[in-house]
This record gives sequence, C-alpha cells and structure tokens, in this order.
Amino acid sequence: MALEKITSVTGTAVHVPGSDIDTDRIIPARFMKCVTFDGLGEYLFYDVRHQEDGTPKPHPLNESRFEGASVLLSGINFGCGSSREHAPQALYRAGFRAVIAQSFAEIFFGNCATLGVPCAIASADDIEKIAAAVEADPSLEVTVDVEKSEVRFGEDSISVEIPSTARDAFLSAQWDPIGELLEAEDEIAGTISELAYLK
Repeated sequence: MALEKITSVTGTAVHVPGSDIDTDRIIPARFMKCVTFDGLGEYLFYDVRHQEDGTPKPHPLNESRFEGASVLLSGINFGCGSSREHAPQALYRAGFRAVIAQSFAEIFFGNCATLGVPCAIASADDIEKIAAAVEADPSLEVTVDVEKSEVRFGEDSISVEIPSTARDAFLSAQWDPIGELLEAEDEIAGTISELAYLK
C-alpha cells in the first residue's frame, strides 16, 4: 500500500516542559526488551510519571484533561541521548502524531520522520503561547501544517521550521524508505533476475 502524503496533523496537545529530555526519559531502557514495538506506549515517560510502586506522580500525561492528545510540546534538544528507535516508537504508540519543540536531537528527528511524525521547531515564546492556550482549553485543536510550515491553534498561528529533507519527504509521500523498498518488491525481483552474478 502506498504511503500517504502528510500535509498536516491536527489534534489536541499537551505540554511536557523541559530541556534535554533524553530518550531514556522518554522510554526507560528496561522496557526495551521487546520483539516488536507494540505496547511501548504505556511505558512512555514511565519513570517521571510513576513512583517506584507504580502509583502515578503529578505529570501532564497523567492528567485526564490531556488524555488523547496527539501533539506534544516541549523544549530544547528533545530526544537527545541514546539513538534508540524505541523513543519515537513509544510516542507513536501512545498516539502522538507531531512534536513541537525548540530543537531536536538529529537521530531522534530522523526516526520520527520515518514514522510519519513531523517534528516542528518553534521559539520558546511561541511554544509557551501554545501551551498557555492549551492549558486554558485542553480541547483546543492544534494543527501542525507541514505544507505551510506553521502551527495554528484557535485564532492564532505561528511560523515553525520543518527541515526541508523531512518536509519534502512528507509532502511527496516518501517519508519511509523501508516502506518504499517493500513496496518495490516486484521491481527488485526484476532487477535481481537481470544481474548475471546472481544467476
């Protein structure tokens, strides 16, 4: 099945403040002992959301008013640390389809892109503006417009940066190279059949 173009993402949002939120905080290493990524969403930010006995701590993702949010707001250097693919997978499995932050770790950004999750770069002031609007009304829809490089919320909008390599891939439906490779199975088989050294 062909990949879809990703021109925009719309949903409610939640603000998880902080700088240098690393991949171990996003998904602690002990939850990475899995054969598939299914179920990782329930362990998203586990250690900062739970006490040692498993009871909830105060955290935006534990608040019922933000349940179902699909746009995450955060700070500087989001997704730094280990390059584990499990971090963006945990976000995706928890229902997040876009992230807005001041900056992103490069490998994390790339792993999000291949999942079809746009990462938009915004200023601290603009993120605080969105966060304040979401705090006032958690049901507010936030749209990350990939095509226009902007975020809209209520009557307001801000400009964001989505690096051109990812932006172009989303808009041309070429954001998952593995998916593209799998879709080209017949063409690959045809090429292999023409290679003398494989006959």
